[in-house]
Amino acid sequence: MASMTSNTVSMSERLDFVEVAHATAVATFADDVSAGLRATPKQLSSKYFYDDLGSALFEAITLLPEYYLTRAETEILTDWGWQMSRALDGRVEFFELGSGSAIKTRILIEEALRAQGTLRYSPVDISATLLKQSAASLADAFPNLSIRAYAGDYFDVLSSPDLTFEHGSHALFMFMGANIGNYAPADAQALLTMISRKLRRGDGLLLGVDLRKSARELELAYDDPEGVTSAFNKNLLGRINRELGGTFDLADFEHVVKYDEPRGCVDSYLRARRSNAVRIEALDLDVSFAEGETIHTESSYKYNEFGVARLAEACGLHLKQAWRDKNRRFSVALLLKGA
Repeated sequence: MASMTSNTVSMSERLDFVEVAHATAVATFADDVSAGLRATPKQLSSKYFYDDLGSALFEAITLLPEYYLTRAETEILTDWGWQMSRALDGRVEFFELGSGSAIKTRILIEEALRAQGTLRYSPVDISATLLKQSAASLADAFPNLSIRAYAGDYFDVLSSPDLTFEHGSHALFMFMGANIGNYAPADAQALLTMISRKLRRGDGLLLGVDLRKSARELELAYDDPEGVTSAFNKNLLGRINRELGGTFDLADFEHVVKYDEPRGCVDSYLRARRSNAVRIEALDLDVSFAEGETIHTESSYKYNEFGVARLAEACGLHLKQAWRDKNRRFSVALLLKGA
């Protein structure tokens, strides 16, 4: 870290960390597993993919040739980040939902700092530990960056009075990584409507979206020949075994992916190879599976430009511009708030 001079501010003075409490009681992993495996058809939430092992497997997925999403978005930010950071009139501040390690966001931070000298960045993430690590790393790397980080659920943070704006700046919200695709259409609209209500005239939202394409290309991205995505999906069962005393034999289940073109959605499942029974000790639950029975684990919705524009309008925003990668597989859209 750079030493203090008359023109620098210490890292501690540039870091503000806010923990936002849940507005309502939140279901635990055990609660959701119990409800999901008792449901018909059975389901497990994709939000539980990311324990330590799941996070490591996902990092491996991003390196696969079939999984183009991360590379395509990074390409767009590298090529057009200078334009995105200057897309709003005047000075900007950044708010990012689901910031994670903020690796790709560094591209936009560098461009904004180049344009205006200083910047306030407000990352939002459910993981307080990851958020603190990422914020400290960014503050150390960029002496002219100030950070107000919010640990909490998106909906809780967006409705919290703790969420503040910098006077004299336009807010540029970011929801990247095609994360909007993990929300069913009604839930995606509800989240973007909450963001829209926070925005003032002239503020904007950068939205990363995976574009519709052939079923083969999409299904390969979620079911690679090397089996990494299969291991990632099956890790949900392994997590139940490790944390809840489950007896899943992972070899009894196969990873299955199907693109539903009318919905524009890639659905992932775990399908029983044979009839079997599982005991989950922490839940005092016995679950039986018929051969071929599935557990739904994820839906990933894809968009075209018309779909993005229609979603924006439904939330009180309008599509100003969209940038695509050279292969036109991914898009980052700028949605603006009008009067």
